[in-house]
Amino acid sequence: METDMTLFEDYPIRRLYDEELEIWWFSVIDIVQVLIQQPDYQAARKYWNKLKQQLKKEGSQSVTDCHRLKMAATDGKQRATGKKP
Repeated sequence: METDMTLFEDYPIRRLYDEELEIWWFSVIDIVQVLIQQPDYQAARKYWNKLKQQLKKEGSQSVTDCHRLKMAATDGKQRATGKKP
């Protein structure tokens, strides 16, 4: 998989390209950070966790059966983030 970064409204969005499936995977937390215009990554992560709990409670299947991807964090280390169905 090819790791890449793109910008959306001055927010970095981490993404991976799966050459075999020919599809891009994006970090959910990075997308949430843009949507709620939150400069603090940890606050965006907590927001996503709370939203995910609420969606599961309501029976949404959009957040079930997901696997975490490893992407480069701000410190350069590979850390599990974002979700892949």
